[in-house]
Amino acid sequence: MPRPLSLMERLGGKKQETQQQPERPRMPKPVDAVKQQEPQKQEYTEKQVQQEREAAVEASAFAGRRALTSQSDVIQELKLAVHRRIVDEMTPEEQQVLIRGEDAREQIKNIITVYSNREMAEGTNYALSRGERLQIVDDICNELLGLGPLEPLLQNDSITEIMVNGPNQIFIEQKGKLKLTNVHFYDNAHLMNIIERILTPLGRRVDESSPLVDARLADGSRVNIIIPPLALVGPTVTIRKFSKNALSINDLVGFGTLSDDMATFLNACVRARLNILVSGGTGSGKTTTLNVLSSFIPETDRIVTIEDAAELRLQQTHVVTLESRPANLEGNGAITIRDLVKNALRMRPDRIIVGEVRAGEALDMLQAMNTGHDGSLTTAHANTPRDVLSRLETMVLMAGMELPVRAVRTQVSSAIDLILQQSRIRDGSRKITYITEVQGMEGDTIILQDLFRYVQDFIDEKGKSVGHFESMGLLPNFMDKFRMNGIDLPANFFMSGRGDRQ
Repeated sequence: MPRPLSLMERLGGKKQETQQQPERPRMPKPVDAVKQQEPQKQEYTEKQVQQEREAAVEASAFAGRRALTSQSDVIQELKLAVHRRIVDEMTPEEQQVLIRGEDAREQIKNIITVYSNREMAEGTNYALSRGERLQIVDDICNELLGLGPLEPLLQNDSITEIMVNGPNQIFIEQKGKLKLTNVHFYDNAHLMNIIERILTPLGRRVDESSPLVDARLADGSRVNIIIPPLALVGPTVTIRKFSKNALSINDLVGFGTLSDDMATFLNACVRARLNILVSGGTGSGKTTTLNVLSSFIPETDRIVTIEDAAELRLQQTHVVTLESRPANLEGNGAITIRDLVKNALRMRPDRIIVGEVRAGEALDMLQAMNTGHDGSLTTAHANTPRDVLSRLETMVLMAGMELPVRAVRTQVSSAIDLILQQSRIRDGSRKITYITEVQGMEGDTIILQDLFRYVQDFIDEKGKSVGHFESMGLLPNFMDKFRMNGIDLPANFFMSGRGDRQ
């Protein structure tokens, strides 16, 4: 049998000539010793120094000792050690403090600090600054009370979306731009533990038999979760954050989403009980706009909201919130949006707000709008006002009813009064690009008329979109509804060219 390699040989020394033997598992060599070449004098390069360092680390691990190769390894090892101490040594009194949760955060941080100091005093590898020690205490506190590494991102109000692509890659959306963070989870098990913490209070579940789920956080933020085997990169979590304080129409005007005239007009439309459809792409701000529009509904109206995951936060007193339910483990008990829309018609609503129509519920929503439930609001995915009408036709047909296309278009044209098209501009800003009136049918075609639009003039040197909102100078056909509801707009309100630069 060949002689075992010495430590010096494993670290890069010359390999002795041996007889050809079958390949046996052994530790990878740090230097490229497998290449056969003629003996020659080699320079001691920086690359060779690095190879020797890596070989030393491997040799240390081979000998049964875990070498800490970076400061992050030191910090992670300390966190795990403190966790173990807390589990093993926590007293009943400290457990009672922990049960109180966020209400006792400062006391819990003091307890964690004691265990952390105790571990660092007994350890030999923990050369950490005061700032790093405080950060470790915060991280462990977030693990115990919140969503672990995601907690600082959730607390940052400038972050609007968090995208977790497996344990080692977390992106955020900040000011409309995507950025890769240096935040990560320890492994897949750590990430799955945080996912369970999100779903458990909601009575939802995710596993291999049901690998995707929609949920929400306590603050109303939307969460989508998909795990292996469907997600090949590992558990994937997408969190759409919502502002802690409900946005008003003045906030949207300040952000440049719409102009003052458009805001005044939309306020009048909601109070005049027009049926409004908000369309746009993913992340264009449809739900935010729907929330703002709902703020114009009078306090005296009874409102029923219907959503997959409850996200709308209405300020009125008389609001009934309904939420769909997925099937159980046996595949039974599912309650769809369509079921809730049908049930809402029996609840004596003045206004029905559907978070989003995606399928057959579009038919029931149109029926409700056509049978006395004026002033209803909903959203749908589409790129233009014309496209959203085509999508509505398709969704109505998904209800399983054999209806002629003309009958469907007649339902759509009589139900929808106004379409708000919202878009996400290249610079990350959100704009209401069209406010379009649905005028009715002419032959087999639904007639649309743009009332306001956003015109992009150019992109400045900073990549920001520069444009303006303008009125098209056309008087809508539903002005009689304004008069019936006691709403008066200035005579020159729809004057052509009237608008604001943004």
